[in-house]
Amino acid sequence: MGKLSNPQETIRIIKKYDFSFQKKFGQNFLIDGRVLERIIDESGITEDDFVLEIGPGIGTLTQYLCEAAREVVAVEIDRMLIPILGETLGEYDNVSVINEDILKVDIAALSEEKNSGRPIKVVANLPYYITTPIIMQLFESGVPLESITIMVQKEVAERIQAHPGKKDYGALSLAVQYYADAQIVANVPPNCFMPRPKVGSAVIRLTRHSIPPVKVKDEKFMFRIIRDSFNQRRKTLVNGLYNAGGTGLTKEELAECIIQLGEKETVRGEALSLEQFALLSDIIRERV
Repeated sequence: MGKLSNPQETIRIIKKYDFSFQKKFGQNFLIDGRVLERIIDESGITEDDFVLEIGPGIGTLTQYLCEAAREVVAVEIDRMLIPILGETLGEYDNVSVINEDILKVDIAALSEEKNSGRPIKVVANLPYYITTPIIMQLFESGVPLESITIMVQKEVAERIQAHPGKKDYGALSLAVQYYADAQIVANVPPNCFMPRPKVGSAVIRLTRHSIPPVKVKDEKFMFRIIRDSFNQRRKTLVNGLYNAGGTGLTKEELAECIIQLGEKETVRGEALSLEQFALLSDIIRERV
């Protein structure tokens, strides 16, 4: 079996199995060996590591993961790909494939079974529509994580890494930065995929914080405040929080909380840092 980073090999496999690309699963297969090697390098995978791969497709990146890691579990939602993976990964004895929706997999139990509960590394090529739910489930589920190295749409990667005052900055930026250090490590043009997507992609590495960078009394409440603050981006923070109605406070009380934070009541959510949101949520929580 040849390497699937060779476009001719990818075409051969697709034709052999009469495979049809599923738009609903956002299927675009990598066909550039340099990008695949870069993902392996940036994810820091060693022969001691257990790796969870989400969305292996036909197994292009999986082949590289198997050669770098101790053991790989690949979770693929599309059952039409399972027989293909049986062939493309047939020569590797350190990989197993699970035909399941990753959002339904008990990853904590998997890490306990395969890695004795030690932190795992996650690698994925994620379609746009499911990127945020998967990232947030991985962080919020309490799964022991060392890092997540993912290929996503370039604009999503920029949103994840964005800082206060930038147009891309929002609830996703804050949520990810609470849990991890985010760094874009490679930009990947459309011609590296089959079929070619209409937009550019990027590889972003999320390295889990050993402890969160800010202290907050109620993590879930803080995330609710953050979501409410960005639901109506063009409105002031006071109006956004008041219109969301999650706190039960009057507009005047919310304004007092923001002034107590040290900001003007005309401030917008996109101007506040993670530290400020943590403090604001504690202030509002005291009022509530």
